[in-house]
Amino acid sequence: MSEVTLSAYLAFYLYLIMLLVQWAVATFSKAKEPNAVPGKISEDLSHDSFIFRTHRTFHNTLENSALFIGTVLFAFVINYQSPIFTMCIWVYLTARLIHMVLYYAIATEKNPSPRSYFFLIGVLANIVMLVMIGLKLIT
Repeated sequence: MSEVTLSAYLAFYLYLIMLLVQWAVATFSKAKEPNAVPGKISEDLSHDSFIFRTHRTFHNTLENSALFIGTVLFAFVINYQSPIFTMCIWVYLTARLIHMVLYYAIATEKNPSPRSYFFLIGVLANIVMLVMIGLKLIT
């Protein structure tokens, strides 16, 4: 296995670990609340609530996971090996990690918030990966 492939696999694995951590933080922070109902958070909560922020962080990651996971798995299936593609996986992972940390740490209703920039970096990394796969398929 090449170093490029191993690095891509490692970044993808770490992304899945991050997803698990987000689920756990959201689940257990909410479960500690009195009268917690599984699968439901109070409609009265907003960004000032850590429970709201962990829930939104996890769900935002889920909303973006289908495209990212699909893109990466498609590249793996067609055995697309590129240092730039691998770097994009790492950029996406890093952007999502920073997005997560900022969402946990900063309670703001402001838009764009600091986390928004890292959300956009992740989206751009995913677009670059899709374009790279598309170019590979037509050449």
